[in-house]
Amino acid sequence: MKILLVGEYSRLHNSLKEGLIALGHEVTIIGCGDHFKNYPVDIRLKRKYTSGLTKKWKVLLFKLFSLDLASENIKKQFFNHSEKLKNYDVVQLINESPLGVTPKIEKEIILFLAKNNKKLFLLSCGTDYISVRYAYDKKFNYSILSPLFNGKVSKKEFDPALKYIQPKFKSLHEFVFQYISGVIATDMDYHIPMKGHPLYLGLIPNPINTEKLSYIPVNTQSKIIIFHGINRGNYYKKGSDYFEEALSMLEQKYSDKIEIITVESVPYAKYIELYNQAHIVLDQVLGIDQGYNALEAMAKGKVVFTGAEKEFVEYYNLEKTVAINAVPDAQAIYNDLEQLVLNPSKIAEISKNAREFIDTEHNFIKIAEKYLKKYNSFESICSSR
Repeated sequence: MKILLVGEYSRLHNSLKEGLIALGHEVTIIGCGDHFKNYPVDIRLKRKYTSGLTKKWKVLLFKLFSLDLASENIKKQFFNHSEKLKNYDVVQLINESPLGVTPKIEKEIILFLAKNNKKLFLLSCGTDYISVRYAYDKKFNYSILSPLFNGKVSKKEFDPALKYIQPKFKSLHEFVFQYISGVIATDMDYHIPMKGHPLYLGLIPNPINTEKLSYIPVNTQSKIIIFHGINRGNYYKKGSDYFEEALSMLEQKYSDKIEIITVESVPYAKYIELYNQAHIVLDQVLGIDQGYNALEAMAKGKVVFTGAEKEFVEYYNLEKTVAINAVPDAQAIYNDLEQLVLNPSKIAEISKNAREFIDTEHNFIKIAEKYLKKYNSFESICSSR
């Protein structure tokens, strides 16, 4: 089977590609690499007008004429590769806005892909219309929008998420859903909002290439190392403020027992290099399930503070602790960290549980097989309707 994966912002498509190739399929990824994270792609679309005078010129033209130079440039690059983007058996979009351009240009690109390939699928693995609408309507106990509701950020600061429920992006959502065979969610945060939708094909857990991620045996004979990676653009969305408050309290009391590594907005490869030595990784607070960074850390045997709510535990029927459920309460996070610092044997126990969970539920080849079953259940674009 010949498969085109469009967009990449968590290494999800790279791991899926590796699983599909292992099963004998031909896979190509096209995308921008997700800004500073710089994920690998086969056909790279370079995002321009991001700094200096060119950025100011772009902003001015957008204000005066609603012309987005960066999006127009991505469109030009995309269609320069048009002959390489035809005749695939399956095309999969990482998001309703897979290339991060204006809704008008995303529609042109998606229409081209739909008309020139056999099947089109969509992932729900990041902010999109349905998940943001669900969160905005406060159907979760807490969500990525909680900082907005709590007054920590303004609507303007949260525009990267809120734009998905604005008219132009709602229109894009409706447009995309006209052409896809179905939607696949990658974790509980997207599964729950999608439940009951006629195009929802179910949850397939994120693929993790366990062959590339070696388990690192835990050694807690010296200080407990805690890693906190901050993406400043998602600071409140990830709940980093709760982590920093908890770490501050912990350092005051246990500076002789712990070492804290904090990094900010570094490329993926550097991020991995820095957290390899940690025992504990602080990932995110405002989620039900784990994101991609958390899963890769768990594969290496890290004790990860992340989303691990009861919906997640019940879905996988877990009896062992595989991650620490980080709730939006700095004192609660501190309490959980303190228990680990005072009881290093718990770190070793959770570390082993985490790796076993990834091997069982997220192995990249097993996950690729699940995707293939979904792909093969449709004859062509829109054939299910």
